[in-house]
Amino acid sequence: MIAIKEKITKETIVNDAIKLYPNTIGVFNQFHIDSCCGGAVCIEDAAKRDKADLDALLKKLNEVAGGAH
Repeated sequence: MIAIKEKITKETIVNDAIKLYPNTIGVFNQFHIDSCCGGAVCIEDAAKRDKADLDALLKKLNEVAGGAH
């Protein structure tokens, strides 16, 4: 397993997470997070805006980022 470069937190900007770990875009899509026009906000704000479960989202993002190549 590849070590995660940087842990994704609720303060991480959506677009920054995608730049660091491009494979996370699928997770954002799965949780119905607008990662295009709405990607300039932190993950916490995006989750609130798009009514996603923040804890589940962060867990899945970090799982996927941990396996990034």
